Amino acid sequence: MDDIRKVITKIKTLNGPFPAFNFNNTSEFPNELFLEWFQEAIDYGIHEPHSMTLSTIDHNGFPDARVLIIKDVDQYGWYFASSSQSEKGKQIDFNPNVAMTFYWALIGRQVRIRGTAIKMENELSVKDFLARGTVARAIALIGKQSSILKEHSELDEALNKQIEILQHNPSLVFPSWTLYRLVAKEVEFWQADEDRRHIRLRYSFEGDRWLKKLLWP
Repeated sequence: MDDIRKVITKIKTLNGPFPAFNFNNTSEFPNELFLEWFQEAIDYGIHEPHSMTLSTIDHNGFPDARVLIIKDVDQYGWYFASSSQSEKGKQIDFNPNVAMTFYWALIGRQVRIRGTAIKMENELSVKDFLARGTVARAIALIGKQSSILKEHSELDEALNKQIEILQHNPSLVFPSWTLYRLVAKEVEFWQADEDRRHIRLRYSFEGDRWLKKLLWP
């Protein structure tokens, strides 16, 4: 254990080269810049660039976080999905203020988004659920996310049962499956620099428009 602890302190960070970020020539809307960066992440071969960390607040005021995937991005917000009866779903019901974080280490880029999560219309949630793979739908239909699992064999048994049910009823939808939209209030784009001269560009929604400001590293 002591050896690996020593390794932690010696791991080098922010080893470029990184792509250029022309912050003087960016869109007036953060969703458009995000999609530009997302395309570049794909072009650079970033593994699973759609993965992000969703942060919420629980009933005791403690932050909670987990990695999910983004479903869509448009002028209205960033979309993700979950059961509304999951821990994160309950936390969102309690406090809809959430944050998303994307980090693409290979190109030294991070995007931080803060705002409010709102539930989308039921038909959109249904569409999202039916677009999931069979196993993903079967896992959701078990309906025991975050519950105590006594034996791993219980999971296999329950999963096989739900897969069989789906084979006979492929249009079955988990009732609490919910598509959420994060309506952003702030979006920050962070571009790493090998010499630590990082670029931070923050969009803030003020009044009826987005304002852009550079931040100190």
